[in-house]
This record gives sequence, structure tokens and C-alpha cells, in this order.
Amino acid sequence: MTKVILLIVAVLVFFWLLRRALTGRKTGTAGPPGKGAAQPAPELVACAHCGVLLPRDEAISSQDGGAPAEGIYFCTQEHLKLGRR
Repeated sequence: MTKVILLIVAVLVFFWLLRRALTGRKTGTAGPPGKGAAQPAPELVACAHCGVLLPRDEAISSQDGGAPAEGIYFCTQEHLKLGRR
């Protein structure tokens, strides 16, 4: 009886190890986001008025609001109107 139990445990361990080895070799992005290759972090910019960091694509550029300086970002329209600190 103990030989049968040991054999079953050995087979289960073998398949478990085999499964781990095969899933570690998979390549591709078929899985859900967050698994596999890491996504690049978005570029962060600081608000010129309050200093809050936010992604560049969510920031309001000084060019959008007609401010004279280029490459300056703001977090809200209010801070754009108030200008740099």
C-alpha cells in the first residue's frame, strides 16, 4: 500500500515539475497584462506650479495654453493660468 502511495506522489511531483519547466519557457503575450514582459513606465513630468508628478500624456503643456515658455507642464488649467512658481 505504501509503495502505491509513494508511486502516486512521485508521479504527481514529476508532472508538477514538468509543468513548471514548460510554462517558464513560453514566449508570447497571450496572457493577461502584467504577466510576461514588463510595460515601460510612462515618462513623468512635474507641474511647474505645484510640483506634482504626472504622466506626460496627461499633463497640460505650456504650448497648449499659449504660455511663452516651451516644455513646461502643468497638472490643471488653473495652474496653467497661475503660471510658474
